[in-house]
Amino acid sequence: MIDIRFGPQVCGDLTGGGAAREWLVTDGLGGYATGTVSGLRTRRYHGLLVVAGETPASRRVGLVGLDPAVLFPSGARVRLGAHEWASGDVDPRGFELLERFDLTDGLPRWRWRVGDVVIERELAMTYGRSCVAVVHRLVSGGPVRLELAAACTWRDAHGERRADGPAPRMEPVPGGAVVEDAFRLAGPDWTPQGQWWLGAHHREEAARGLNPDEDLWYAGRFSGELERPGDTVSVLAWAGELAEEPPPATEVVAAARARNRRVVAAAKPADPVEATLALAADAFVVRTCTGPDVVAGYPWFGAWSRDTMISYEGLFLCTNRADEGRELLRAYAATLSEGMLANTADTGRVEYNTVDATLWFLHAVSRHVTVTGDTDLGDELLPALHGVVDAHLAGTRFGIAVDPADGLLTQGGTPGTALTWMDARVYGVPVTPRTGKPVEVNALWVNGLAGLAELTELAGRDAGELWRLHEQAGAAFRRRFPAPTGWLHDVVDAPAPAYPLGGAAQHDDDLLRPNQLLAWSLPYAPLEPDEPTVRRVAGGLLTPLGPRSLSPDAPEFVGRHRGGPAERDGAYHQGTVWPWLLGPYADAARRAKMPVDDLFVGIEAHLTEYGLGSVSETADGLAPHAATGCPFQAWSVAELLRARRNGR
Repeated sequence: MIDIRFGPQVCGDLTGGGAAREWLVTDGLGGYATGTVSGLRTRRYHGLLVVAGETPASRRVGLVGLDPAVLFPSGARVRLGAHEWASGDVDPRGFELLERFDLTDGLPRWRWRVGDVVIERELAMTYGRSCVAVVHRLVSGGPVRLELAAACTWRDAHGERRADGPAPRMEPVPGGAVVEDAFRLAGPDWTPQGQWWLGAHHREEAARGLNPDEDLWYAGRFSGELERPGDTVSVLAWAGELAEEPPPATEVVAAARARNRRVVAAAKPADPVEATLALAADAFVVRTCTGPDVVAGYPWFGAWSRDTMISYEGLFLCTNRADEGRELLRAYAATLSEGMLANTADTGRVEYNTVDATLWFLHAVSRHVTVTGDTDLGDELLPALHGVVDAHLAGTRFGIAVDPADGLLTQGGTPGTALTWMDARVYGVPVTPRTGKPVEVNALWVNGLAGLAELTELAGRDAGELWRLHEQAGAAFRRRFPAPTGWLHDVVDAPAPAYPLGGAAQHDDDLLRPNQLLAWSLPYAPLEPDEPTVRRVAGGLLTPLGPRSLSPDAPEFVGRHRGGPAERDGAYHQGTVWPWLLGPYADAARRAKMPVDDLFVGIEAHLTEYGLGSVSETADGLAPHAATGCPFQAWSVAELLRARRNGR
């Protein structure tokens, strides 16, 4: 894997350095541990034990941190933790003593130096169980005593807890305590405390226009002697079966390291970047009570069907996890209703509110069968897939239907809906409703019809009607979507701006957006790209981290994805960069016989800049294209991995 390590200048920088780079360790269930290189908690989501609920989105924060302090024989006491407070103070300032941070086999490791005493911390989670192990090892110097102050809470990951409410309930147990009947702490020489630390501040939440402050419960401290190099002091924290003690912390770390190496080896990476992406992909594949699923992004997203299906090939087929993928596709097929795939939303409700997730599902099934030769799955899902086409021909929710006049798919006849992947709304009003016939939706429709026709023929059945529909829609696409500007319309047959939804007047939207890339990139794309057109698109949209969602010369362009929720949602698809779109761009450019050897240089460098070893959700549309959104995003990782692999 790529080498990710930082010295004191990055670790000790709380502006653009160690506090802006985040690490992530996951438990395979949707829970995680995450924080920054410097050790400073900058988000309310940062913690050492964040526990998934019935769904990955329903997470709760438990163990917030373990603050180390070194006690010398002289009586001197040096604190190694780091907190920012509502007053603006940063205390303690343990990051100033960090001499190195590295991410080895996907596991974070810190090294503090206090004179000749060097102490190392490693951290890992148990795969398939909500359990974190934190190991501290004396590297040199000593003897010293190490204290570890356990800061805790028990709250929804999207919220905060304050001292004006009840204190967390604590029950003593051998070697530690149980907090709120929810998670257990265990380690050496436990001394309960029980007091509030008031006003812990999260600078990233402040920047996002959200409540940045909370109070933390100092539950108690562990301590142990580090007499000679190699000695360790370790702590375990776990949820679930509280009476079932995990293996020793050092064994948890060793097992996690060995598993991560197996994950990488199974993916058969061609180079260190692919190895890094293969391990990053593993974080998003989780197992729930219904089987495998995909977390769209850490630290705040759960499972979303659109993200899952866009990510499918990269996460499962490019990492040799087809068996898990098969199980996932079967489970998602069972959610089909009126020809639409359920959108397993972070709200906790099952909703049917996308026009494109179902079409991405058709694509994922087709790619699965094509890549793996698993015709049994194709045969099994064939009735459900034909049902999708039939429902779209007849018309389904939200005015989603095939226009009999041209065979193209139209959507969005309901006010207030945003059904494509550009689905942001501000105060309930869609920013980009894209009502009518969106370009990528119809590229996916044409692609899906052809893919289903091939699956039908593989099953020995007649696919003549599917091929007829494919030809009709493809011909209409080639006739309708090319625009006089030299690129493709983003939406055709959209309501004219002066008319409400359902008004008589229509227009074709020729704003330069990246959605048109799918018209050239999909396996059964309706158009063959030519170099001049792709270059026009690249000239207006391409950045080192991926295409912008809107060209900078558009009046609606917003160059910074910053501010409060309304400001960020307003910018989300109005110029913000989306790294996942590098995949479709790379495919289109290759088909146009354009060189792409240097296309991934910027995004590969980004693997060490924000979410370490991973790819962010978004970035600013204006230089220097600072990363925004989730630091760890499934479709960003999946599409980069797929595009690099397919280019071999």
